[in-house]
Amino acid sequence: MNKTVLLATRNRHKQKELQDMLADLDIRVMSLADVPALPEVEEDGETFAENAAKKARVTAESSGEICLADDSGLVVDALDGRPGVYSARFAGPGASDEENNALLLQMLREVPEEKRGARFVCVIAIAVPRGKLYLVEGTCPGKIGFVPGGAGGFGYDPLFIPQGYRQSFAELGDGVKNTISHRARALARARPLLQELLYHL
Repeated sequence: MNKTVLLATRNRHKQKELQDMLADLDIRVMSLADVPALPEVEEDGETFAENAAKKARVTAESSGEICLADDSGLVVDALDGRPGVYSARFAGPGASDEENNALLLQMLREVPEEKRGARFVCVIAIAVPRGKLYLVEGTCPGKIGFVPGGAGGFGYDPLFIPQGYRQSFAELGDGVKNTISHRARALARARPLLQELLYHL
């Protein structure tokens, strides 16, 4: 029997990534784009965990569905952890991926390769309506390239070169990214929770 989990985002890229990663579990992933009447949740937390928990809890209560939310972003060593929770709006509210990437490159223009360390962080929250909240985290270490590379992915993927590779996430493609990414690692920890919640409760 097909089960449904509601993803607290309107980002179709994230929805597709999650659906691909759960393909073997017979779980249908819906997003807020499929349920437009549900409210947008303001991400005003100071940490990834605070934002993910708030989105999951509010969306679960509003929809009556088991809800999964993630908050993720890029943490750059040379920028004291920025852009962090502001990754999606680094260059300002409504900034495009290209604008965020351009600002990051500008801020790192004098930083040598050995000091361009960074990591993607993803915190996943799973909320049960009027029930428990679960949090898991995944990280993917790497570095920031000097120029964008590749046409795949989204966000900072053209600039982020994961540890052990010479190509960016955007060049490596979904097959590799969905195995080693921060979201993949967080989801690996979330999978048994989802299975338990959807099939055994």
